[in-house]
Amino acid sequence: MNQDIPKSDEAQHQAQDSCKQCGTCCQKGGPAFHLEDRELLEKGKIGMSDVYTIREGEPIYDNVKGTLDYAETDIIKMKGEGRSWACRFLEADSSSCRIYEDRPLECRVLKCWDTREIEVVYARDRLTRKDLVSGVDGLWDLIEEHQQRCSYFDIRKWLEQNSGNLVGDAVDMVLEMIKYDLAIRPMMVEKGQLDAEMMDFLLGRPMIETITLFGLTIEKDEDGYRFSSNQQSKQ
Repeated sequence: MNQDIPKSDEAQHQAQDSCKQCGTCCQKGGPAFHLEDRELLEKGKIGMSDVYTIREGEPIYDNVKGTLDYAETDIIKMKGEGRSWACRFLEADSSSCRIYEDRPLECRVLKCWDTREIEVVYARDRLTRKDLVSGVDGLWDLIEEHQQRCSYFDIRKWLEQNSGNLVGDAVDMVLEMIKYDLAIRPMMVEKGQLDAEMMDFLLGRPMIETITLFGLTIEKDEDGYRFSSNQQSKQ
């Protein structure tokens, strides 16, 4: 959002005062959700299967600050279309929004020609999983247990203590986190009769994917999973 504007485009950019419906913003990723958007999810205008959670402590790239950071709380975001970043509600042929009348706050305030408004609101009053599911018997307990057992804060601490490497017991503990994370998802779907597409919202993205955000690579062999040999030591 804070990228420099090429000088050749500067005059056109400064003259713009309304959305040209080019779809560029939506192609770069969907919005994060705020308390003001709670009703959109609770009333099903946007489904729980349409969003995912960046969990507390997860490494993130802050588009507004232009820096790498760690999530201070849950960040609930719109999923992309397929494996792309493009918002799943973007109509590619017409660059229009399929939920325009029910679009989230960030979509309503974003102006590519003037980012001041979204810079004010983007980190304020973020919606969390607790806001949405803490009243569901048993479900919030499972989410809290998962957060504790699969703590990104612990992974970050172990890596910072050892110059970006996993050392000793930390290797086994992180592998146990990944194992637990892989096991609990199908269990919750089966026993809770939940939509599998909701797991990325309820538990965040699978740790086998997010572990790469810490600069770690997982390899699978006949015995299960292990970290790339140049990233860890068990001495």
